[in-house]
Amino acid sequence: MHTSKNSYQLRLAIFGLFTLLFFGTANAESMQNVKVEPHKIDVVIALDVSGSMDGLIESAKQRLWDIVNELGRAQPQPELRLAILSYGDPEYGIQSGFVRIDLPFTSDLDAVSKTLFEFTTNGGDEYVARVVQTAVNDLNWNTEPDAMRVIFVAGNEGAHQDPQLAVLQATAAAANNGITVNTIYCGSETDGNASGWRQVATSTNGIFASINQDAAAVANIATPMDQELADLNKELNETYVAFGQEGVAAQENQIEQDVAVATMSAPAMASRAASKASPLYRSESWDLVDAVQSGKALEEVAVKDLPEAMQEMETEQRAAYVEQKSKQREVVQGRIRALADDRQDYIKKERAKLDADDEKGLDEVIQEGLRTLAEEKGFTFTETE
Repeated sequence: MHTSKNSYQLRLAIFGLFTLLFFGTANAESMQNVKVEPHKIDVVIALDVSGSMDGLIESAKQRLWDIVNELGRAQPQPELRLAILSYGDPEYGIQSGFVRIDLPFTSDLDAVSKTLFEFTTNGGDEYVARVVQTAVNDLNWNTEPDAMRVIFVAGNEGAHQDPQLAVLQATAAAANNGITVNTIYCGSETDGNASGWRQVATSTNGIFASINQDAAAVANIATPMDQELADLNKELNETYVAFGQEGVAAQENQIEQDVAVATMSAPAMASRAASKASPLYRSESWDLVDAVQSGKALEEVAVKDLPEAMQEMETEQRAAYVEQKSKQREVVQGRIRALADDRQDYIKKERAKLDADDEKGLDEVIQEGLRTLAEEKGFTFTETE
């Protein structure tokens, strides 16, 4: 009887152990399969396009990709949306406060680049209050509690010029909506107007910076990696599989932005190539490779919307074709990322040689501002060696 009881207890213990192991493993696998949603970052870039701001606009065109690459180093990996506003052009009309939403929030970085390249400057009144109000009220901001919501306003006139709206009233509305306003004054920090821009930033716990937009706007550092990155970018383009009419147009714009950026400088093109190897460069709305990776089934795409080369294929052949392009892209992006890290190391060393009082450009100011705010939100940033 005693032996039988011990035997029963032993079997019960073994059963309990296996049950614990089974459910423990199942729970671990379940936890591993839980999809972690990326943290959301909404960034508005509002640029003064009055007649004296050509250097600022040129800088924005050329240095967009450096800004994206900074956020590409953030962990956990963010989901980035950008919106572009311009202000100070009399053609926008006084009713708008001479403000225009050029591009609502989008994750399409090529659309952002295209918008910037379409900017021209024209003399007018620059109402900082109105551009902040427009950004707060008229854009579809992410409302998740942990989302990061940021506005960068850049200009060179007084921040309190708006005759209808006090700028601190506009920033108070921003703060109430969890939006941080950062200001970039295009002039000396000792100028009389600088204090007003600083006040705008501090009213939402934002960041103030001053730049010489003409002297520092295009301070590119060329590297030995630039040409190879440009070549790899061409290889990367061959892995995109556009579908539908919108896909064809988006792919054409992708190439157009490559040409536009490359025409400006080799360093700018190298930065763009690095961005295109980043998770922040998203093309699932028009590219089958990204679309399938995002969960879209190939069968959902009408045959007529497929590339001509795929229309005659069987279902299995189409899946194999997209998979082959996906693997090809993974290899090329890996090479770009490794080379981009080497390039970043090179740039750091070259910048270290510069004088400490060398003027910063638009990209550095926005990069530093985003990094500071992101770290306050709990992001960390990976560093190259």
